[in-house]
Amino acid sequence: MCMGFGCNAAGIIGCRIIDSPRERLIAMITNNFVPCNGRFPTMIAIITMFFVGSAAGAFSSVLSAAILAGVIVLGVLMTLLISKVLSATVLKGVPSSFTLELPPYRKPQIGKVIVRSIFDRTLFVLGRAIVVAAPAGLIIWLMANISVGDATLLAHCSGFLDPFAQIIGMDGVILLAFILGFPANEIVVPIIIMAYMAEGSLLDISDLSVLRDLLVSHGWTWINAVSTMLFSLMHWPCSTTCLTIKKETQSVKWTVASFLVPTVTGIVVCFLFTTVARAFL
Repeated sequence: MCMGFGCNAAGIIGCRIIDSPRERLIAMITNNFVPCNGRFPTMIAIITMFFVGSAAGAFSSVLSAAILAGVIVLGVLMTLLISKVLSATVLKGVPSSFTLELPPYRKPQIGKVIVRSIFDRTLFVLGRAIVVAAPAGLIIWLMANISVGDATLLAHCSGFLDPFAQIIGMDGVILLAFILGFPANEIVVPIIIMAYMAEGSLLDISDLSVLRDLLVSHGWTWINAVSTMLFSLMHWPCSTTCLTIKKETQSVKWTVASFLVPTVTGIVVCFLFTTVARAFL
């Protein structure tokens, strides 16, 4: 779980230390509820723009950290909850004990550690990221630059998704950004900016006040902000994580399950939050 805060794919690889196949699968399926460093920038930006913007000085940093900590705790609680549900349903079994043996101390071989880390972990993850990221980047560019009628494919797709997205507290552009952000969570916000500004390439706005004005001008409220954060916390794993799950489990079925469980959970949570929030407005 802790390794997932850096990268969910690394967290999946870390599940190798779990001896029980059943508990290893549960850990892999629920690992995505832990926010990786690709989702932290989105959540921090939303917190700063919509919930901490009026605060000043040290209080702003404390409030931002408190809200982000609350989001992380929610992710951990969802991990425990879904793990409990899985262990009581499709992955029933007898809980095993966890024993960690300390190996005998040996003098570290720095060169060997560096080489094995690069080839076994870094290049493995980067290779799988490139396999999906390159074609996905081409798809995003084509959708933003090919027009059908008086609108781009990006606009048509976001319009198609809008009715469903409104039900879960977002809009079609936000939901489409998450879908196109499948290769890497870091590009979700740039895709949203690109779609709202009707530009043909990914954009980055470093000034959060300007970005907030852009989002508000396109109908964002605090409900949209919270729903986007919740969906960012609880939605499908990125492409690299999915490929890693496939390699570790050697099963398409469990890879699909690892994709669907957080996605369905995120949709349900966003729907419930949106329904309750709008009822009290």
